[in-house]
Parts: sequence; structure tokens; C-alpha cells
Amino acid sequence: MKYLSIIITLLFISLNQTTDKLTGRYSYLIEENNVYIPKDKITFKDSVFVFDNKYLPKGKISYDNTILLDNFINTDLIISISKDQIKKDTILFYMHNKKSPAANYLDEVTGKGKLIRIK
Repeated sequence: MKYLSIIITLLFISLNQTTDKLTGRYSYLIEENNVYIPKDKITFKDSVFVFDNKYLPKGKISYDNTILLDNFINTDLIISISKDQIKKDTILFYMHNKKSPAANYLDEVTGKGKLIRIK
């Protein structure tokens, strides 16, 4: 009986755990002149993301205090997402240029946008 209760407890804990990873399909919008313009759709799986547009390459996702999407549209553009945003259906993100003259390119924002979950 003791082992049965331990197994049930462990099963209950594992079912209730949530992951802090981006998963699913999103539509992304870029802000231009205070208007959000729809661009394309993205599918997130584990540590990579893929655009619906077949000509754009796969990108990598780095999970840390801030989530970074590398190789977003071109190799110089990187996207940063606050960790608390990934549980929401609408995720705000900021764009950064790796070739920025700033010492840390993540300190300089070159644009922003939204990811909206497709259900």
C-alpha cells in the first residue's frame, strides 16, 4: 500500500508540471508606426522554430532569464521574450540587431512585435 501511494503521488506531480518552453503555432506581427502588421506563422517545437514560409531557415531558441530566438528572419536579427510572457496567448517581443554598435546588442531595441497563439 505504501508503494502504491508513492507511485500515485509521483504520477500526480509529473502530470501537474508545466514546462517553461514555447510550444505550438503562432502568428507573428511586427509593429510599424504604432500599427501591428501580420507577417507569417511560426511553429515552435522544443528548442527550434520553423516559419510556414519554406524559404526561411529554422531558428534556435535559447532558454535563460530571457528567451532568445536566434536566426529569426535573417542571421543578424535576434528576438528577446520575457520569461513571464510564454504562458500568455499574446506574447510581446523585442527585436535586436547583432551588428549594433552598442556593447551589448540586447540593450538596444530595433523593433517590437507580438506573437499570437493559433488555436
